[in-house]
Amino acid sequence: MIKWIGFDADDTLWKNEEIYLRGRREFFKVLSKYGIQPQDLDSMDDFEVENIQYYGYGVMSFVLSMIEIAIEVTGEQIHPGDIQQLINLAKEMLTEQVEVFDDVVPLLEELSSEYPLLLITKGDLLHQQRKISMSGLTHFFRAVEIVSDKTPDTYQHILDQYQISPGNFVMIGNSLRSDILPVLQSGGWAIHLTDHPTWSHEDDSLAIAHPERYLKVKGISQIADAMETLMYLAP
Repeated sequence: MIKWIGFDADDTLWKNEEIYLRGRREFFKVLSKYGIQPQDLDSMDDFEVENIQYYGYGVMSFVLSMIEIAIEVTGEQIHPGDIQQLINLAKEMLTEQVEVFDDVVPLLEELSSEYPLLLITKGDLLHQQRKISMSGLTHFFRAVEIVSDKTPDTYQHILDQYQISPGNFVMIGNSLRSDILPVLQSGGWAIHLTDHPTWSHEDDSLAIAHPERYLKVKGISQIADAMETLMYLAP
């Protein structure tokens, strides 16, 4: 029986990926001064993923990677003013207004009246705290957990902390890598939001473990029905 529901935050409850896409466009504008085009940087995602081990997830990791790439592809000729422009871009991204997806508030109102809700998000602590506060959604959640990464061990630690059996827990999110696979591997249940934007690293074609405990929905409006289905699957 499902007794607790976990929600991802970025690109599940509010828009996030489009901020990074705008950031990339600004980055390409800077590099265009040096005759460098987007197609010249087809390995940019791989570069960012490699830097996760040093910088973690979030805006600062994103912008530090862009600065490093810019120095490399310009042969260390990038102007200090352009580096400052990228630093300013980071500040803009970090203070961007939070735009909650349609139907999120009614859904959380409904589910929080029946289940205790957990918000589990990863990234830079200060930035995630700011976004959570700005979202106006905090009061719906029994607890908020901000983690550096989402692995089976991360989820197991959180479940142990709140004395939740994995079989009584469902995680809802847009990322296969972070929100779905590790929860299934921990023995829990998951609902995947397939139509919400996702960074390619987060939504790759990894094999789904235990597909019988995994449901796909297209959007927020379908989650309540999916929860009813799970109640039959998880008696």
